[in-house]
Amino acid sequence: MSFRKEPSYTHGQPAKTGILLCNLGTPDAPTAPALRRYLAEFLGDARVVEIPRPIWWLILHGIILRVRPKKSAAKYASIWTPEGSPLKAWTEKQAKLLLGHLGERGHRVEVRYAMRYGQPSVATQLDAMKAAGCTRVLIVPAYPQYSGTTTASVFDAVYSWASKVRLIPELRFINRYHDQAGYIEALKQRVQQHWLAHGRPDKLLMSFHGVPQRTLEMGDPYHCECHKTGRLLAEALGLKKDEYVVTFQSRFGKAKWLEPYTEPTLKALAGSGTKRVDVICPGFTSDCLETLEEISQEARETFLHAGGQEFHYIPCLNDSGPWIRALADLCEQHLAGWPTQQPQDTAAAEATRRRAIELGAKV
Repeated sequence: MSFRKEPSYTHGQPAKTGILLCNLGTPDAPTAPALRRYLAEFLGDARVVEIPRPIWWLILHGIILRVRPKKSAAKYASIWTPEGSPLKAWTEKQAKLLLGHLGERGHRVEVRYAMRYGQPSVATQLDAMKAAGCTRVLIVPAYPQYSGTTTASVFDAVYSWASKVRLIPELRFINRYHDQAGYIEALKQRVQQHWLAHGRPDKLLMSFHGVPQRTLEMGDPYHCECHKTGRLLAEALGLKKDEYVVTFQSRFGKAKWLEPYTEPTLKALAGSGTKRVDVICPGFTSDCLETLEEISQEARETFLHAGGQEFHYIPCLNDSGPWIRALADLCEQHLAGWPTQQPQDTAAAEATRRRAIELGAKV
């Protein structure tokens, strides 16, 4: 087996600490060919679809990739922006803001973002971080709730890259932050800001991305962590149990997925006399197809068509100040013990210390 060529190294060059923010991914463009490439990678991941590979390969390449790319491309086109994919644009902004926020706190780290499926890939960004001198890397999935279908898949990509590298950096992984105080506070402020501008709804619906029911039965903690996030957010907002509901969206295929499903719940609410519903998607830290098209467009139409009068979508955390602070807090916690100052900062601090000694100061 051949390993990737190591970047050039000069003895004595400073070591760096890096942070890699990893999100799910996005196609390069809202076109059928781009969607076909993206879906082949995404749905070809054994973490995402746990069906025997030979059977799934036939279904994926014989049916899904012949039909779905064109339909998905139209949906992506409806939310595409001048900056490209919303998910990619928001994740890039988050990485830049995180770098600045940590810098203000005195940390000198390399911060990059990667997509589990699509570009920039996890492997490409880890190569770039190694080339920049990073000997320690913190992997930060953009998923607050752990799931084998998402978080573990990011880790798989990192392990796959590491298996082809001769000199592997020290690696740390953040598994979850579904109950982190800063994350819950950022969600709370997001909701309160919306309510301050638009008033309160009859019901707050918290919609999380769905996964097959069998993943819960096999030990995946995702379902429980989603409900804990929902409960903590409701408590932070002072909501009673009948003032909010937790649901799951994005069902795919005929198998049973986590319930209750989002759209049927919206129909039921409208049918029972709920006039206004507000929907937030706490499991997504960046707005994307699942929030902007599936919720803000399709779910809105479902609720209004079923007799509801007012539907409000509350945007994801995106680049909000409270969220970037929470993300910085999370990274600080997991960077503990790793040097995060550039050598020149250390040298300057040492020179200051020695000067103080010369002047007779106690240090």
